[in-house]
Amino acid sequence: MARIEVVPATTDRFDDIARVLNPTGREQACWCMHWRAPAQEDVTTRGARLRELTAQEPAPGMLAYLGTEEAPGEVAGWLGFSRRSAARSLQRSRVLPVGEPGTWDTTWVFMCVTVRTGFRRQGIAQALLDGGVDYAAAHGATALDAFPVEPPPGRRVPVSAAFVGTVGMYERAGFDRLGPTGATSARLTRWHLRREIAPA
Repeated sequence: MARIEVVPATTDRFDDIARVLNPTGREQACWCMHWRAPAQEDVTTRGARLRELTAQEPAPGMLAYLGTEEAPGEVAGWLGFSRRSAARSLQRSRVLPVGEPGTWDTTWVFMCVTVRTGFRRQGIAQALLDGGVDYAAAHGATALDAFPVEPPPGRRVPVSAAFVGTVGMYERAGFDRLGPTGATSARLTRWHLRREIAPA
């Protein structure tokens, strides 16, 4: 029987992170670093900077592995997140809500969800979100923000927009819809969703 394991993305798992985020070895790959980037960045250093983040606490994301009880899992997906205080590009956004600076350390932002080809439609993304919620709560988060899209009626989200996730996926993870934003992905409106976390 298939089993999904979700774990923090730590340095010892960086090769697996690369398999999900940059399988072709592109020099200018995103590496889930866009919102974490300073105003002036050298995009070719994103991979190295993400590796540095994996050595810190909390981790910059979660990895999902799909296997069985008898066989070790193969890396299947990635969820990227950070405290708002570490999402420097997002703090300057003109189209997404930036929140109050006084809450940036306890509000986390879920940036992207990526599932490898061949592993999709098996519950990987949902498992990543659920694991990410638990991890953020354990590290002091009091609120979680996300900015996914809603697919057109009867259609699926285009591949070019899939990394932001869907409204329904986040709602199943306990997020509430707060309203539309001024941002789009593949011409679809990105919605502001939030999940409040009760203090431990």
